[in-house]
Amino acid sequence: MIRNLLALDGVLVICHFRDDGALLEGYGMMDDAMMERLAKFAHDYKRMVQGNTDQFSMFTGLPGWAPPRGWNVRGAQHTVCSVGNLVCFIDNAEASLNEVMRELAEASQY
Repeated sequence: MIRNLLALDGVLVICHFRDDGALLEGYGMMDDAMMERLAKFAHDYKRMVQGNTDQFSMFTGLPGWAPPRGWNVRGAQHTVCSVGNLVCFIDNAEASLNEVMRELAEASQY
């Protein structure tokens, strides 16, 4: 199912990870060791974002901040995007971030 996301322009890698950060499946232009590190990074970053969002929501008293739907970390050439337990690595020059996030959100529902 997630392999279909590789058809999007600029998507280089797509991974599905468990709640403990272990790689379940991964496809794309990285070896297995790099995909495992990507999954672990995504798991840890997801937990950090969740903690920050929970604190922000608690201290401000404003509803609608938690839980976060997804996140991305953008670099000069590549971006890591994640929704739920899916993470992908994209090429900034080729990918549409909006399209990738929309498709990740849809795929994360399955």
